[in-house]
Amino acid sequence: MMNRIVLVGRLTRDPELRRTTSDIAVASFTLAIDDRVKDANGEKTTTFIGVTVWNQSADNVAKFCRKGSLVGVDGRIRQRTYERRDGTKASVIEVIADSVQFLEPKSKEIPNEEIPLDEEPANDSKNLDSIDVTDDDLPF
Repeated sequence: MMNRIVLVGRLTRDPELRRTTSDIAVASFTLAIDDRVKDANGEKTTTFIGVTVWNQSADNVAKFCRKGSLVGVDGRIRQRTYERRDGTKASVIEVIADSVQFLEPKSKEIPNEEIPLDEEPANDSKNLDSIDVTDDDLPF
């Protein structure tokens, strides 16, 4: 049997970082994933998936991700049950992440970062005429 899941979505809130009694980092967050199928009204639908990540990955997620961050999660699905305060049992299905990939550049996370539009990009190909390349040197 196989239990693998790969998801790409945006965090709905800042990750919550906690530590176990033995000082192991654990972070949890919710991913919003837009479905490709629209509902009967033509509106896009979104699925919300709870994710838990452990150890150094948890520290990294808490440090580098914020609400709205685009991430890729590779992990497995786990179902757990617990007892609510009122004594009723509840069941939760969540993803236990084995890895979390940050899919946006860091600068995208910085609000109001200004990029000057009047600057020309650097042209590093100005002196390519001095390179002597024969057809025998090319791999194709």
